[in-house]
Amino acid sequence: MYWYRIDNIERIDTPCLVLYKERIKNNIARAIERVTDPANLRPHVKTNKIPEVCRMMMDAGVTKFKCATIAEAEMLAIINAPDVLFAYQPVGPKGERLLNLVIHYPDTKFSCIVDHISAVQELSKIFTSAGEELSVYIDLNTGMNRTGVAPADAYALLSGMQNLSGIRVEGLHAYDGHLTDPDPLARKEETDRAFGEIKKLAGHVENVLGRKIKIIAGGSPTFAAHASRNIECSPGTFVFWDWGYKRRFPEEPFEYAALVLTRIISVVNNNTITVDLGHKAIASENPIQSRVHFLNAPDARPVSHSEEHMVLNVPDAAGYKPGDVLYGVPAHVCPTIALYERAVLIENAQATTLWRVSARDRKINF
Repeated sequence: MYWYRIDNIERIDTPCLVLYKERIKNNIARAIERVTDPANLRPHVKTNKIPEVCRMMMDAGVTKFKCATIAEAEMLAIINAPDVLFAYQPVGPKGERLLNLVIHYPDTKFSCIVDHISAVQELSKIFTSAGEELSVYIDLNTGMNRTGVAPADAYALLSGMQNLSGIRVEGLHAYDGHLTDPDPLARKEETDRAFGEIKKLAGHVENVLGRKIKIIAGGSPTFAAHASRNIECSPGTFVFWDWGYKRRFPEEPFEYAALVLTRIISVVNNNTITVDLGHKAIASENPIQSRVHFLNAPDARPVSHSEEHMVLNVPDAAGYKPGDVLYGVPAHVCPTIALYERAVLIENAQATTLWRVSARDRKINF
């Protein structure tokens, strides 16, 4: 039998997100094995957004997490996660919202990334006025050109931050999502070169501050390269994995743990079927033909996509009928998860319960 089978599939309406608990557990174990010590793992929860999944990581010994929204940070605090990094420079109301989390969840240590002195000065005002202190990580741009300060310019930022009250420089943060060479050796060489700059900068920062600092680096593609360093690694996709990463990085040990279920709603002609997997049910930023891969229909190719429908080309539609279930692996699982309010948990080939994707909301309490 196929690993993804669900014996009580008739109970599940579609489109639907399903999670395979044992596979999630295995992926977490493999990530911890790679870094050896759970203290060197800081998973990014933007992928899963689910309290129960994060609790599984905590049960495995993980105490540090990374997130991208205030809601994700609060979701982690609600389950008493000890250490939460908000990997987004807080601007506008986010500074006050982060302060509210610090005040209302004192058992969780919060921190954030920064890359501009004006943003740090505003955070200093907010936290100083409340009598609180915020740990910050200097966000480094090592080539992705999305956020962060160039390592050479980090000295000036550090100098401007040193005398600000309410702020404590905790370390350096670098996301190297641009390093995606399919050759693992080439990818490691690129990662090592980029990390060389970070390591050099870390030494300078430690000399200036007179104390050790932390380094947080990497995502799922560069996880293997960073895992042997004495730093905090922050992959996210590993917990569920997806078709995009599986195609590009087949050497990685992680396995699919999240699928989208869809049913055929129409057999259009000899080579065309339509399923109920619209834009609202699968991440749609990739080209149409590569948004999803169907495990039990590997030759099916998306040719049209709209809000509630996906039209598939198949070699012979005679093998399908309305109501048939297709098991899809998202090309990009992270934004797909955010499309669902709830996920169905699969244990021993049975749909057992619902897990709420609580951090898909932009706001929980604060």
